[in-house]
Amino acid sequence: MSLKTVAIVIFLAIVASLGSALYHLVKPGDEEHSRKTAQALTVRIGLSLVLFILLFVAYATGLFQPSGIGARIQQTQEIGAQPAANR
Repeated sequence: MSLKTVAIVIFLAIVASLGSALYHLVKPGDEEHSRKTAQALTVRIGLSLVLFILLFVAYATGLFQPSGIGARIQQTQEIGAQPAANR
């Protein structure tokens, strides 16, 4: 599985956990729904941390290269910072 696929699967699990927490939050009930809400939010936080650490490690090892507006701006700044003889 590619890094992009793993990140998307983890992100979808985060959204599902958040939806589960919302369901248990709005459903009228007893103390068990409060416990399930807290548990779903705890799972969401854990998954978010795993996703963040995965992306950080992938970037640090070179498996992941940013390719968006920020990456193009950084490339432009690096080219502008080089002396004219090196261009």
